[in-house]
Amino acid sequence: MKALLQKIREKRILVVGDVMLDHYIHGDATRISPEAPVPVVNVMRDRHVAGGAANVALNIRSLGAAAVLCGLFGEDSAGADLEKIMTKNAIAFPPSFCRAEIQTIIKSRVVVRNQQLCRIDRELPPSAYALTAPDVRTALLDEVSRADAVIISDYAKGAIDMDLLADVTGIAEKRGILVSLDPKPRRRLPFENIGLITPNRNEAIELADIGNEISGTDFPAEEICRRIWEKHHPKLLVITLGADGMLLSREGKVEKLIPTYAREVFDVSGAGDTVIASLTMALAAGADLETAAHFANTAAGIVVAKFGTATVSPEEILAFGDA
Repeated sequence: MKALLQKIREKRILVVGDVMLDHYIHGDATRISPEAPVPVVNVMRDRHVAGGAANVALNIRSLGAAAVLCGLFGEDSAGADLEKIMTKNAIAFPPSFCRAEIQTIIKSRVVVRNQQLCRIDRELPPSAYALTAPDVRTALLDEVSRADAVIISDYAKGAIDMDLLADVTGIAEKRGILVSLDPKPRRRLPFENIGLITPNRNEAIELADIGNEISGTDFPAEEICRRIWEKHHPKLLVITLGADGMLLSREGKVEKLIPTYAREVFDVSGAGDTVIASLTMALAAGADLETAAHFANTAAGIVVAKFGTATVSPEEILAFGDA
C-alpha cells in the first residue's frame, strides 16, 4: 500500500462530469407542525461539501494525486462555496467552467439525529450543463492531453454526451491513458470500449438489459458480465455489490469476487465516487486490476463508516490495513 500510494502521488487525474454542491442541514425535530402533519426542524448548523464529479476530484486529492475538475457551475453563492472547497484542497479547474448564465446544482439534505429526513434539489434542465461551448470544450480537451487518466463522472445532469465521450476517448486512446466511466444506464448512452466502468448492482442489471428476466435479490453474475461485454466492450468491468463486495470482470468473464472490507456501514453516500477515484488512480499508477480493487475496497470500507459525502486519506488506508 505504501508503494502504491507513493506512485499515486505522481499522477494527474482529470475528472469530467456533473459538478454539484452537497448541502447538509443538521437539526432536531421534537414537534409536529400545526400547519401540516410534518416535523418542525430546528436548524443547528449547515455544512457544505463537494458533490458529484467534485467529490470524485476531492477523493483524488485526498489520496495524494493531482486533480483537475471539468464541469460547469454558476457564479452564485453555491458556486463560491465550491470554489472555496476546490481552492482549499488544491483542485485545479479551468476558469471557463464557472458560468454566469447557469445555476450551481445543489443537493440539500435535511438531517435529524443523523437520519436523513428529506432531500431538496436545485438545478436547471440538463441542457444548461452541457460541455459544448467552444471555450469549455477547448479547455477540456487540452486537459485530457495533459492527464495520466480521465474519469467520466455521469450523474445524468447533462454534462456527458456521446460527442464528449468520443472526443475524450479519442485523445486518450492516442496517448494510451485510461478512461474510466461511472455510468447512468437510464440515459442509454451507447458507449463502447471504455477502459473501466464501475456500475453498482442495479446499474449493472440495467446495462445488461436483464431486469425483466430476474427477480428479487437474484444476481446472475456470469450472465450480466457477458451481456455487458457484448453490448459495451469495456476493457475492465468492476461491479460494486454493497455488502456483497466487488465483482471483477474482463472480456465478459467473472475473474474474482472480493468481499467487502467495511467494518461498519453508516452512510453509503459518495462511496461510488471513492471507488472509481481509487480504482483509476491505482491502475494509472501501474497496479493490476486485483491490486487496484483491493485498494478501492479498502478506501470504500473506510468511507461508508463516515456520515455523508466523505473522502479517505493515505493515513487511514495504512491504518486500516494494519488494524
